[in-house]
Amino acid sequence: MTGDIHTTTTKSTRSAWVLLCLVVAIKMVAHYFVIDPSFDLQRDEYLHLDQANHPAWGYQSVPPFISWISMLIKVLGNGVFWVKFFPALAGAATIVVAYLITSDLKGGLYARCLTMFALLFSVLFRINILFQPNSFDILAWTLVYYFFIKYLQHYQSKWLIRMAIVFALGFLDKYSILFLGLSIAAGLLATTERKIYATKQLYIAVLLTLLLISPNLLWQYQQGFPVIHHMKELAATQLVHVERGDFLKSQLLFFFQAIFLLIAAFTGFTFYPPFKKYRFIGWSYIFCIALFLYFRAKDYYALGLYPVLISFGAIYLERLLENGWKRFLKPLSFLFILYFFYPYLIRLPLVHPYKMMSVKPFNKTGPHRWEDGREHSLSQDYADMRGWKELAGKVSITMKEMPSPEKTLVICDNYGQAGAINFYAGLNAVSFNADYINWFRLDKPIDHLILVKSPDDDGKVVDMLRPLFDSVALKDRIVDPFAREKGTFIYVFLNAHTPLNDLLRKKIAEYKKEEGLR
Repeated sequence: MTGDIHTTTTKSTRSAWVLLCLVVAIKMVAHYFVIDPSFDLQRDEYLHLDQANHPAWGYQSVPPFISWISMLIKVLGNGVFWVKFFPALAGAATIVVAYLITSDLKGGLYARCLTMFALLFSVLFRINILFQPNSFDILAWTLVYYFFIKYLQHYQSKWLIRMAIVFALGFLDKYSILFLGLSIAAGLLATTERKIYATKQLYIAVLLTLLLISPNLLWQYQQGFPVIHHMKELAATQLVHVERGDFLKSQLLFFFQAIFLLIAAFTGFTFYPPFKKYRFIGWSYIFCIALFLYFRAKDYYALGLYPVLISFGAIYLERLLENGWKRFLKPLSFLFILYFFYPYLIRLPLVHPYKMMSVKPFNKTGPHRWEDGREHSLSQDYADMRGWKELAGKVSITMKEMPSPEKTLVICDNYGQAGAINFYAGLNAVSFNADYINWFRLDKPIDHLILVKSPDDDGKVVDMLRPLFDSVALKDRIVDPFAREKGTFIYVFLNAHTPLNDLLRKKIAEYKKEEGLR
């Protein structure tokens, strides 16, 4: 009998691993089919890809980790295939880590499959289609929880060391992981596992984290802490529009297709004895959401909290449904996930924007709130994925028509414009926005200017520059009706009366002084 049980368990484990490999394969392949060819890359992706050309231990908007991935993409040929590959890989790795949590906590075949299923068919599909720090951030949060769980199982210092390394990499990807650290620290104080504060292993791990992130902290100091400037700008232009009620609503909807697992997780933390030592996870969720609410954080900042909760929920639900007639409820959990994943699916950029706004069922996804606080018919992320090739193509043609391309500078209104032009046209466009303020090349005389101005341009900049050149002309504009950059102007300024280098140096210095940068 014992042999039969062992054989059955072995077969179940083998089946679960086979299914995990299948889920990872589906995850990796599917991300190449959920974006309609009419979409370009997204605004932020161009900035991150351009960071590969300017290695540093930090940037104004993000830490350096995403630039390291960009460097790898550049080595691999800088193709769109690799741009999509790495966030999908991070999403697949998140599923694997959640699976390992479920497995290590003695979850059976049902719990493991449910964990994978709930994360595969979730909002992470949308997150993982974009080359942004978010995908790697969610993976880092999940790994931090995983290694801490492993430590509480074995009390071996190696797990705290691994957690410290992952936390440091997470910090170098996105500073918001600090909220996770604070929340776990508070969660531990609320449980019997607060005894960890009496062990030297914890403080060694903290020191290791500080050592690993110190190059970025030093860079921040040398640059005048641009992260503070970025956060102030973010608070003034974007976070000011965040409503706390909307934040909480999003937390409910993000994993609504797995809401029963989240309920099961918190029920298990409260009533299920084997979860007692892991109750800090439930408390950390509460503390983290409270912090995000206080600071009016964007709703998706909290996504890293959910994979571990789904693992615990799957384990507890498996225990509830293991006997009697309740076993027949297990298939319903998978059907529930699939049924409520449909709203997430039709919000993906599966079709041309025209169909997204005019053809059922895509037009039923409703309006979308942009950073300006107003509702729009198309998601901002997707409006930010249109018009870039058009812009780069028109600027490239304009550059070829310039009398001296080597003495011509392309200046853009924002980082998306500059990054897209550099990615598609291979130029060295710059901007007074984001990191491009540090990427001006002023070692050679600049006699001509191509100016890319956003559609809300009031003409003041053009009028200010006009006396400095022999001629000024409106060369072209972006006409894509679905692009957030629709109407963007392309101006040409020919034959500066004196080289623009000194004027630009002065403007850069004034900008940095005004913003408190070095």
